[in-house]
Amino acid sequence: MSINTKCDEVSKEQIYHFYHQIAQNVARIRKEKGLSQLDLSLAIGYKSVSLVAGAEAGYKNIHFNLEHLYKIARALEVDIKELF
Repeated sequence: MSINTKCDEVSKEQIYHFYHQIAQNVARIRKEKGLSQLDLSLAIGYKSVSLVAGAEAGYKNIHFNLEHLYKIARALEVDIKELF
């Protein structure tokens, strides 16, 4: 089995669940730390909640990228692996 074949086996649904799990982890940790979506948005350099709220809700395929996750981990004072 080649690498390309393995990648082809990853479904859109699996990718959706991967992003959803990350978003849910961000939301859980954010709430545990007592931060609002706006607090976290501001901490990572955004002036509105659109990214955080959209990613947490899974709205229109909005999701966090690696830079977002790095900044979120720093803002929440957790190891980035806890977001995965």
